[in-house]
Amino acid sequence: MKKIFVYILAVTVVAACFIYNNFYKKENIKEIKKEKNKIKEVVNIEEDIETRGVFISYIEYEKYFRYKSNNEIEDKIEEIINNLDKYKINTIYLQVRMFSDSIYNSKIFPFTDSIANYQGEDRGIDILSLFIKYAKEKNIKIYAWINPYRISSNTDTTQISQSNPAYQYLNTNHVKVIDNKGIYYNPASSIVKNLIISGIVEIVNNYDIKGIIFDDYFYPDDTIDLDNYKEVENTISIKDYRLSQVNELVSRIYKTIKAINKNVEFGISPDANIDNDYNMHYADVKKWLSEDGYIDFIMPQVYYGFNNEVKPYIKTLNEWSSLIKNNVKLIVALSFHKCGIEDIYAKSGKNEWMESTDIIKKEIEYARGIDNYSGYSLFRYDYLVDYKNDNMKSEVENYLELTK
Repeated sequence: MKKIFVYILAVTVVAACFIYNNFYKKENIKEIKKEKNKIKEVVNIEEDIETRGVFISYIEYEKYFRYKSNNEIEDKIEEIINNLDKYKINTIYLQVRMFSDSIYNSKIFPFTDSIANYQGEDRGIDILSLFIKYAKEKNIKIYAWINPYRISSNTDTTQISQSNPAYQYLNTNHVKVIDNKGIYYNPASSIVKNLIISGIVEIVNNYDIKGIIFDDYFYPDDTIDLDNYKEVENTISIKDYRLSQVNELVSRIYKTIKAINKNVEFGISPDANIDNDYNMHYADVKKWLSEDGYIDFIMPQVYYGFNNEVKPYIKTLNEWSSLIKNNVKLIVALSFHKCGIEDIYAKSGKNEWMESTDIIKKEIEYARGIDNYSGYSLFRYDYLVDYKNDNMKSEVENYLELTK
């Protein structure tokens, strides 16, 4: 990347001298324009660099950081960054809020028990700052990955810290305990929306990040907002109501981020099954990809093989590309988690991940040829360094061939 900037500087100087020495000669006007175009072409190299991303989640934190000293955690973060640099990764989607908590110094959300002994414990360490520090040394971008609505993956409310904003809303319409699923914020609550936006403002104001990203966790169930819906049920369907609640949040976040720093991006990594987006998650992906003012990039989780009978990779990715009518960038999310195991939902293609070891590589090669493609991101870091089976090891090795 440094070479690009040196080259830009060199071309700029040469072009400036050329233009200065020949400016008054009409016969050289065409040559001057050529030199200017060369500068533009070189500058655009930086803009066109492929996103090569990786997700780092709370599962990594629990494995690598929990019960470790602060010095050990910092050393591990540096090791992770060095590993990703060797793999030619240039972007990290770092999970900063998993359960209405944080991995950074926050005045709104308590420090996560994925790292600390209990939620809200003052460990005296800022994980996000450390990732930013070491990532900068390798020219790796950091996006803050947020799960907006999830408070807990179990229903035990005693585990929620009194410093967690969710605590004060227990037993109210703003928070719901969902049997066999967990505890969630109500997406239709205006208080919840304001809370989520305040948390994003805090991050964008205080940290040098490239952007904010949400994953596919939107509406947690079909009962959480029924009291809210009663106020408008005669004017709008329940499905459209839920889509509008999510759209309102997404639009407000986009506008809020741009008001703080227009260069900070906002994107979403939704379910790659578009029917699920509309009928389960209430994520209005078609609106986001046809109207401005919602997102800068879309990252569908295309965790399917080529032979998947229900959702084949090529057909699914092409469908996503065809939806884009604005300038939203398409980044494809791919995962190693199926490597070496049966994919029961793929029906006739269920054995593909057991019989092949270069699926991820071929999927990236195919994606590079489609319209709107901007890059890929891999789920997740641990699969790149701690192989769960021989197939996964071979898949990673074949993937790395693309980065040489």
